[in-house]
Amino acid sequence: MEVTTRRIEANGLTFRVDEAGEGDNVALLLHGFPESRFSWRHQVPMLAAMGWRVIAPDLRGYGGSSRPPRKADYAIEHLVEDAAGLFEAADARRRLLVGHDWGAAVAWAFAIDRRLALDGLVIMNVPHPAAMARVMRTSWRQWLRSWYMAFFQLPWLPEAMMTANRAKAIGDAFTGMAVDKSRFPPEVTDVYRQNALIPGAMTAMINYYRANTGLLGRWGPAPPVIEIPTLMIWGEADTALGLENTEGYEALVEDFTLRRLPGVSHWVQQEAPERVNEILSGWLAGRLAA
Repeated sequence: MEVTTRRIEANGLTFRVDEAGEGDNVALLLHGFPESRFSWRHQVPMLAAMGWRVIAPDLRGYGGSSRPPRKADYAIEHLVEDAAGLFEAADARRRLLVGHDWGAAVAWAFAIDRRLALDGLVIMNVPHPAAMARVMRTSWRQWLRSWYMAFFQLPWLPEAMMTANRAKAIGDAFTGMAVDKSRFPPEVTDVYRQNALIPGAMTAMINYYRANTGLLGRWGPAPPVIEIPTLMIWGEADTALGLENTEGYEALVEDFTLRRLPGVSHWVQQEAPERVNEILSGWLAGRLAA
């Protein structure tokens, strides 16, 4: 299945996207920190072969997409509007929203706010905000795991440390957390390191954390229930987010499927693409055949 790279205008910005397939059944894939559209390289052809028109953008601030200058430009409401704008630019009739890490946070918010009707929601290794808020209230371990979020609130120092030595820390984020480090050879980590060295990119990437400090409490203790069929795929060896973040979804998501992958890190769709694709394709075939 041929994958092409082009630009799409949406929500007043320009997004560089990888795209495969055709038609109005649109699967939108949102990456996380410190990734890019490249993180979906194993899923784009598979979803296109299943009949979806697949769009994997560099999110705002990343890679070849627009980089608004202000911290406030990265607040969750703008990120949700970006996703809505990309669906609308594609004239989507059916909508599958897939997210990992920050992309999953945007996907959760999109579904909770019911910004556009979705046919399916797929989440990878980021909890529902209400679930994480509960864990943060009860688990000192999660506070320790989340230390970097506090560090990212500092001015300039995080950017300096993350981009030092040709953004070595960016590459180390993948190889250091991964269980199967062979999935992240230099030719893979160099893509992310080079993206982080684009002028202004590192600040934009960290501004996701700076602009959304109140995200976990945004909907209060009883957010609207998500009625969309939802699949969560979770690498159990995630050192940033504990397994307790996968529990207690009965009151949050009406139709919830959880698939846990032992021995797989936070970088689940890159580290275990075969297993992720098998789970995702099987779930889609049973629920949302394109």
